[in-house]
Amino acid sequence: MENITSIPKASSEPLPELEAFLRPLAPVFRRSTSTQSMERYVTGLLTDLEHKTCETIASTVAGTSTERLQHLLTDAAWEATALDEQRVREMVKISPAGGILILDDTGLPKKGKRSPGVALQYSGTLGKVGNCQVMVSAQYAADEPQQSRPQHWPVSARLYLPESWAQDRPRRRRAHIPDEVAFQTKGEIALDLVDRARAWGVPFSVVSTDAGYGNNPGFLEALEERHLAYIGGIERCFGVRLPEELRMAEEAPPPAYRGRGRPPEPRAAPLHTARKVADALPDSAWQTISWREGRQGTLSKQFVAVRVHRATGRHSKSAYCRPSRVKTGPQGWLLAERPLPGQEGKRKWYYSNLPADTPLQRLAALAHSRWIIEQFYEEAKGECGLDHFQGRRWDGLHRHWALAMLSYSFLSQQRILLPIPPADDPCGDGRIGKIPQSPQGVFPPCAGTTEPPGNPSSDHALALAGSHPMLHRYRVHQTLPPS
Repeated sequence: MENITSIPKASSEPLPELEAFLRPLAPVFRRSTSTQSMERYVTGLLTDLEHKTCETIASTVAGTSTERLQHLLTDAAWEATALDEQRVREMVKISPAGGILILDDTGLPKKGKRSPGVALQYSGTLGKVGNCQVMVSAQYAADEPQQSRPQHWPVSARLYLPESWAQDRPRRRRAHIPDEVAFQTKGEIALDLVDRARAWGVPFSVVSTDAGYGNNPGFLEALEERHLAYIGGIERCFGVRLPEELRMAEEAPPPAYRGRGRPPEPRAAPLHTARKVADALPDSAWQTISWREGRQGTLSKQFVAVRVHRATGRHSKSAYCRPSRVKTGPQGWLLAERPLPGQEGKRKWYYSNLPADTPLQRLAALAHSRWIIEQFYEEAKGECGLDHFQGRRWDGLHRHWALAMLSYSFLSQQRILLPIPPADDPCGDGRIGKIPQSPQGVFPPCAGTTEPPGNPSSDHALALAGSHPMLHRYRVHQTLPPS
């Protein structure tokens, strides 16, 4: 008789710690069966499956089926935004005030043309223009930019819908895109996520972005209208005006009227680029700043900061600038960065509306706080299946993202509650496989098995240091513990 080897299923009983984490979220779902399917789906996202889809999760996690999980993503009565909000409100309870809200987007490579929002567009994941979906997201991080492992978790996310999709009614209907979803730029979506974060009580005091958002004066103006402090990457051509030149232009008398046509408008102050202003500063103005420890040692660059006004509208020598074309924002910081002498690297520029007494060290640290959301994208894709959704529906995609961010938040919560063990001692007691004793009853990553824990994928690290997937896909003969 042929000996058939099959992969053992994870227990039908939920992990006690995961069950406790999910309990406050139950009111989001109208039926208990949906709540149970949600727990099974999240358990599947936390396993070591290579591809985390409804079919593969159902084949690995006991107590569910492909049909139940697909029903959860498409037909069950619940809203992804409502799940995000309830999760965020729970995470806020264990998060310090005065954090950083990081805004960014990531590409999810896709084949075909029917997945919502898929189009030929730039993807940072691919490093080029390719067929992909783009997710805009917001991430909370504790204001600990000098820490190598600051507390952080995702707030919410939304799909960027290209204009070609927004205007294509047949494709919208096939993808179940709601009628109220209109075309929005990535910056407009990011502002909606900022408003969500504020409404949900996310404790942040600074917004951090890359040049894709920071280089847009309209986006920065919208943050200023919301009375939010920010620091954003900008391109070298970002327009600024110097305070002294602006004062001189305001005090200068208007040009003489020659009696013909419309009276001439006052001349605008000169418009400079960020690079030109930084290049004009002497070497003595640059300071070496170290902001945190990286994998290869202390991270250090040279920085300089100068007070400027963000601005648009260049003065023309042949005619006076019309006021409608000239805009000058409030005074802020132009921060420039360059490699240390003798080292290679790119120059970078940032603009911030932080107060005039903000130290250079603080500006440099905040400018480099964005690495946290990049880590989230890498880990959530590698360990929580963020980019594993294979459906073609708008609601299914956002529900999958909500569940993937829920899984990541659970890992983040466990990291807060659990001490971080050494990398070579994942159980924290010096003996791999022994169940560690925990007076607080906190879930030990290695509890309940005498086998070495499964390893995460080689390209990614779990958000919870020292943790390991609940089920390793290659250990087909291992008898799994009940929970």
